[in-house]
Amino acid sequence: MLRHIVRRLLLAIPTLLAVFTIIFLLVRVAPGDPAVAVLGDRASAETVAALREKMGINEPLWKQYVDFLGGLAQGDLGRSLISQKPVGEQILFVLPYTLELTFAAIVIGLALGVPTGVITALRRNKPVDYLGRIFSLVGLSFPAFYLGILLMFFLAVKLNVFPAVGAADFSQPLKNLHYLVLPALTLGLIETAYIARMTRSVMLSVLADDYVRTARAKGLKESSVLIGHALRAAMIPVVSLIGIFAISLIGSSVLVEEVFARPGLGKLMVGATKQKDYTTLQSIMVVYALIIVIINLLTDLVYTFIDPRLRYD
Repeated sequence: MLRHIVRRLLLAIPTLLAVFTIIFLLVRVAPGDPAVAVLGDRASAETVAALREKMGINEPLWKQYVDFLGGLAQGDLGRSLISQKPVGEQILFVLPYTLELTFAAIVIGLALGVPTGVITALRRNKPVDYLGRIFSLVGLSFPAFYLGILLMFFLAVKLNVFPAVGAADFSQPLKNLHYLVLPALTLGLIETAYIARMTRSVMLSVLADDYVRTARAKGLKESSVLIGHALRAAMIPVVSLIGIFAISLIGSSVLVEEVFARPGLGKLMVGATKQKDYTTLQSIMVVYALIIVIINLLTDLVYTFIDPRLRYD
């Protein structure tokens, strides 16, 4: 197990280096002059030149790249071109809100999607199965922002059960959870539809395998057969789906953050793009890359717990 973890960590290093290089180059080849974007089109040539010198973009590309990697190695993400505040502080403020929203959505998706998929597989072509498949199809058809508006209208405006917009500080956990419910439900219900369809499909395939029939022939309890044999095997592709969703939720949560006026990494990225704050934009993409690599690593580790054969691969 330890060797497997070390091997995955070592493989992540060249991956991160390649991604950081691509991010560095993409920001540098983007159209427009960052100095002009900050100062405006009417700024004098001397003022623009002075700002370019201060930003270090007059330096050779290789030196900019070395300074970029050196800053990352020291945990320095630079300063915002607009506010002149450290970008790391801004990211550290909004990142927990994005992570808690993503985690809550995954928990909701698993808690509702896996049982729905199992039940519909066991009741194939029966009314429960049809209802579950209709629910999944509806969930796949709803855009996140539209579902968020519907939940806001019914649960916040009409019933006044949850707050419509905003987020609470983490020092107030109950209040923070109260604000989190609607955004998390928005993403979680959509994810539920995908997980339910995947679980149902895999369970139908697994239940027809020989080892499941053998387990039943040995006289094992039906609950042991379903949980210990069928569901455990079915969770392997579901874990892959969850890993993909965790990555996409972190990126696509910006829509929900905009609808519910929540702070978040995606919202910060949109603001940096509108203001042409290249330093902030570059740093956010670096953080995204780190999160994606960490999620992929965690997904690989979960595989080894679900499927013991991977430990000896």
